[in-house]
Amino acid sequence: MDVRSRNHVKVTGQAGAPVVMLAHGFGCDQNMWRLVVPTLERYFTVVLFDHVGSGNSDLSSWGQDRYGTMSGYVADVLEIVRELAVGPVTFVGHSVSAMMGVLAATREPEAFAGLVLLAPSPRFVDDPATGYRGGFSAADIDELLESLDANYLGWSGAMAPVIMGNPERPELGEELTNSFCRTDPQIARVFARVTFLSDNRADLAAVRVPTLVAQCSSDAIAPPEVGAYVHAQIPDSRLVTLSATGHCPQLSAPEETATAITAFARMPR
Repeated sequence: MDVRSRNHVKVTGQAGAPVVMLAHGFGCDQNMWRLVVPTLERYFTVVLFDHVGSGNSDLSSWGQDRYGTMSGYVADVLEIVRELAVGPVTFVGHSVSAMMGVLAATREPEAFAGLVLLAPSPRFVDDPATGYRGGFSAADIDELLESLDANYLGWSGAMAPVIMGNPERPELGEELTNSFCRTDPQIARVFARVTFLSDNRADLAAVRVPTLVAQCSSDAIAPPEVGAYVHAQIPDSRLVTLSATGHCPQLSAPEETATAITAFARMPR
């Protein structure tokens, strides 16, 4: 299988410049980065791709055996870096892709110049036994997944505005709803479980590449406590709180998001 077509890989920006690789979250595709790309293109080679099952990826490559856990997505990230021979890269992972970046960087640290974890969450489910607050109770997640299974399109219309936030800008919620609705419901059901049931807290301490944790000031999906937790667990990481609200700052506050990525990726290593 050709990796470039499997993941609909696009390379843009400045040839020979440091490389920034952008990875989208659940229910999205590379189009979600379109507002930050023009800024990044001024300074970097920019690599965009769609996770298998999303956007214009090769749907024939999807299978639950590979993509029923985080491992298949992590393998794809590493295969793209090797195929393009562009490493080391600064990997920007949004939401669930932040933890894919963590796992990829711990597996092959030499492939990464740094990580930008944008609105990350290592575990969405609260863990009362340890005092960890992920933002959702186990019952919340069960209800969310049951609703998604029963009526994916209805779930998309209800959840997208909550995820996006910014109710005064309904066009943002509509865009996310439309993105969700373009995803095959069966694939979405499996990816939702990968997203909302994974627990990667124990993986954070193994990160040994420079890391920026970029959280939003108000985020119903990954509250500020989660960003603080990720920062505390990753050695020598940096934490920035964007003034952006909602879970998708690359759409709601693209200039601020692009500035944070650019500043970090251009720092001397």
